Amino acid sequence: MSTTTITPSGRAPVSGGTPAKWAAVDSWTMTRRELAHWARQPVQVLVGLVFPVMLLLMFNYLIGGGKGIAGDYAEFLVPGMFALTMAFGLDATMVAVTQDLNKGVIDRFRSMPMTNGAVLVGRSVADMLQSFASLLVMIVVGLAIGWRWHGSFGAALGAVGLLLLLRFAMLWIGIHLAMVAGKPELVVAVQILVWPVGFLSNAFTVPQNMPAWLGATVEWNPMSATATAARDLFGNDPGVVGTSWAAEHAGLLAVVWPVVLVGVFMPLAVRRFGALSK
Repeated sequence: MSTTTITPSGRAPVSGGTPAKWAAVDSWTMTRRELAHWARQPVQVLVGLVFPVMLLLMFNYLIGGGKGIAGDYAEFLVPGMFALTMAFGLDATMVAVTQDLNKGVIDRFRSMPMTNGAVLVGRSVADMLQSFASLLVMIVVGLAIGWRWHGSFGAALGAVGLLLLLRFAMLWIGIHLAMVAGKPELVVAVQILVWPVGFLSNAFTVPQNMPAWLGATVEWNPMSATATAARDLFGNDPGVVGTSWAAEHAGLLAVVWPVVLVGVFMPLAVRRFGALSK
């Protein structure tokens, strides 16, 4: 009787296949699964695109602001809203992860010869594609209300890259917290924690307008670092620049903060996913 050896990932060896190849194949399969959900849930996708646009229009036209900001407030606000958009909208990803956990979908996937973690990678790739689409919509709306970038096209692409890097970090935080929460109804409680982090930033106003202790906290917020770095790369000068180390090195922090967060939460998420079958 012949026997078949199963690799640690659960996949039987295939001629010409390598672990890296099958990890990529499995991850793309899971990505296509998530993208297929878009066609079945168009309203949810549309809401995800429209919600940040509503926030941008509300703060620009209804609430207003700009105290202590030189020039057009829209040029200060729009990059800040780009950063805020990268932090919001995680609830859809978190709910999808918890629903798969509770419906036994994850257990079925884990019983298949599939690379460990491919489900999470597929979920993250689909989320990043939607985040990129959302950012493009926000850029178009920003241009429509008078925002402009004044730097080079390469610098603008660098700003977009920093924004997506922040989203990637926030995404893995969300995936990990979703698996910790375990149930869709608990996601709402976890999602509430994102709002203080988002609004406790320089997305809408400069920290100099805040009490000293609060302004210092805001300047060290990862979202503030990304928003400030994006404004610099877009050439949107607010006219008021902080003198703290965090404010003067916002570009560095815009890279370091997301890398650290990914380095912490991605392994935690993958490890927790791997422990589900134990």
